[in-house]
Amino acid sequence: MATSFLASLFFTFWALLISPAISLTCSSQKFTKNQVYSNCLDLPSLASYLHFTYDPSNTTLSVAFISTPSKPGGWISWAINPNATGMAGSQALVAYKNSSTGVAVVHTFDISSYSSIVPKDLSFEVPDKTAETRSDGSLAIFATIKVPANLAAKGTINQVWQVGPGVGEGGMLERHDFAAANLHSKGTLDLKNGQSSTNSGGDTTVKKKNIHGILNTVSWGILFPLGAMIARYIRSFESADPAWFYLHVFCQISAYAIGVAGWGTGLKLGSESSGITYSGHRYIGIALFVLATVQIFALFLRPKKDHKLRFYWNIYHHSFGYAILVLGIINVFKGFNILKPEHKWKSAYMIVIIAMGGISLLLEAITWIVVLKRKSRKSTKPYDGYNNAQSNQQPLAM
Repeated sequence: MATSFLASLFFTFWALLISPAISLTCSSQKFTKNQVYSNCLDLPSLASYLHFTYDPSNTTLSVAFISTPSKPGGWISWAINPNATGMAGSQALVAYKNSSTGVAVVHTFDISSYSSIVPKDLSFEVPDKTAETRSDGSLAIFATIKVPANLAAKGTINQVWQVGPGVGEGGMLERHDFAAANLHSKGTLDLKNGQSSTNSGGDTTVKKKNIHGILNTVSWGILFPLGAMIARYIRSFESADPAWFYLHVFCQISAYAIGVAGWGTGLKLGSESSGITYSGHRYIGIALFVLATVQIFALFLRPKKDHKLRFYWNIYHHSFGYAILVLGIINVFKGFNILKPEHKWKSAYMIVIIAMGGISLLLEAITWIVVLKRKSRKSTKPYDGYNNAQSNQQPLAM
């Protein structure tokens, strides 16, 4: 029974890791007005697609951009950045469903900076623009763009695409996520050859975020709980002394070293991402670093078992340990919600935590049985006429 359960758990875990994503391709997409374009591209992130035709004789670009808002009632956007590769400075076409009519509309936005996103005419001509809602819930932007002369001469443009969760009063766009897929949604579009290449400049930040997430998941989310389990349960077995202590110290020091590395990458990411703040995640991370640093000093301040201060040291050590345990797991899940990796990674971590929780419950029961049996043996030990007398004998007063 246990073997079959573990086998099914194993195969479920690997299925999550290797299951392929099944999605449409741009070549299979049709339009209600039967528009035809010379080129189509499956964009590398956000399940987005671009159909386009470029006429070099009059430098006119006809596009159809298809994507799905991150939430119902959200927005999609396709933009050209005349001077850079990111969102800041881009000239955007944004589509969403009008809340009162339910009809898809498209507006132009001049995104001069991350803090200034306002509806405004673009720096180049857009003679025609429309939007529509598709049967699968996605939105489509159709537009004809007069490509500026300097970009037409180069034959390439910097494109940026994005999806967002909602639209506020006055058509103000709600902020999109900053997950890896959102940060990857940019590249260079070759107008003449009909090809697109992604810009790898943003990959550095994404890699740092992934490293930050992996380090902190392994340290605060796995090693620290494992070390606590060793101290709580393995020490109950007399044959495991003092091996349990060295295993406990090894797990906690390793977790602290990896956690400090993860904390450092978090500080670096924060300094490089002005205007993007995740207060709860940040404050819990700082608290974890402080608590864990104080906890490490417990190793050097540990009184002997018979010392009068050992009782108070135990209270301090256990309370700090359980605080780190709870805050660490909470912050790992906060990190998942911020980074938004593929769902399989969050599911895999949840499987690990549930498994550790189940093992802890089993070991808790076993530990109580061992302790109670040990106490029972001591209380029922027979009187041998000598040892008990010796143990009760008091030294003579001198």
